[in-house]
Amino acid sequence: MNVLYRQSGSSEGLQALGPYLLEPLIGRDEEANMTCYRVQIAPNSRTRISYHARAEEVYFVLAGKGTAIIAGRRYPLAAGTFLRLPPGTTHGFVTDDEPLELLDIHCPGSWPDRDLYFIDESAPESAAEGTARGEESQLNDAAC
Repeated sequence: MNVLYRQSGSSEGLQALGPYLLEPLIGRDEEANMTCYRVQIAPNSRTRISYHARAEEVYFVLAGKGTAIIAGRRYPLAAGTFLRLPPGTTHGFVTDDEPLELLDIHCPGSWPDRDLYFIDESAPESAAEGTARGEESQLNDAAC
């Protein structure tokens, strides 16, 4: 594992999934025990409710305002808000008239095609199974 030092804001590696724009800050080839994203959620959006079977997840709001829906409960979000979600916690977001920007960290790491489930999908019977979602369904679904 190496020290990583980089500036956020590069369009390289950006991934649009539903109302999300994901900027991986740790690449797949650099991942050790976590993943980290800068996430932007489009204005006037509502994301699908999702969860991670294995990963603990933390969010830190960098800019914007909105609402987090965590295990069915609503929490107001603004710059400086911190959220910690244990594995299995359902979550989604609603934005207002401006985008919501978040720092998103998963431990162990999670990618849109690994350890991401929507409430209309089943988690694997064992945490080691992971997911095998097709590329077409990934493009139609929102991430974290």
